[in-house]
Amino acid sequence: MNILKFFLLLIIIVNVLSCNKLNPSEQAYYDKITAARIEKDNYMKDNPDSPFNHKSKVDFHNLNYFDVNPDLRFRSKLFENEIKDIVTIYGTKGEPRETVRFGYVKINFKNQSYKLNVYESEYSKQKFYSIWFTDRTTNNESYGVGRYLDFEIDSDKDFIYDIDFNLAYNPYCAYTAEYSCAIPTKEDHIDLEINAGEKIFHK
Repeated sequence: MNILKFFLLLIIIVNVLSCNKLNPSEQAYYDKITAARIEKDNYMKDNPDSPFNHKSKVDFHNLNYFDVNPDLRFRSKLFENEIKDIVTIYGTKGEPRETVRFGYVKINFKNQSYKLNVYESEYSKQKFYSIWFTDRTTNNESYGVGRYLDFEIDSDKDFIYDIDFNLAYNPYCAYTAEYSCAIPTKEDHIDLEINAGEKIFHK
C-alpha cells in the first residue's frame, strides 16, 4: 500500500469513528439502558421469584434486545379520559379481566401521529398503570402476544411523560406458559416497527 492510499484509508477511519462518537448526554443514556438490561438479566437468572425460578424451572439465557434506538423515545402529556370505560380484556389462558381505559398519550414519528392507551389495573388493592401494545415486529422479532411499558402517574396534570420504547418488555408468559398475561386489543396496535426494547425469548 503506497503512502497516499494509507492516508486516504486513515482519513476514512477517522471520519467513521467521529460520526459514531456520542456526546456525554447520549452516552449517559446508552449506559443507563445497558445497565438496566444487565440488572434485569441478573434478576431473571438468580432471583427465586423470577419466572425462570418461581413456578417451574426454565432454562435461562440472557434476554434478547434490539439495539438501543433513541429515535423511539418520545414525550407526551397524559390525556385523561373524561369517561373512563371499564373494558374486558383477556389473558393468555383465556380468562376475562376487567380494566379501566384511563387515558392516552400521543407520539409522533416521521410526521405520523399515534395514540397509545393507558390502562389502570388493580392488584392487591393497589392501582398500577400500563401501556400494552403490538406493532409490526410482533410475532416476528418481538413476542407474539405483545409488549408492555410501565407508566407512573404524576399528580401534575401538565406533566410531560417520557415514552421510551427502549424500555418495552415482555410479560412473564413470554418465558413460560405457567403465567397468564393481558393480551393487547386491536386498538392497542401501533402500525410501525417498534425495533426497540425486548425481543422474543424463545426462537
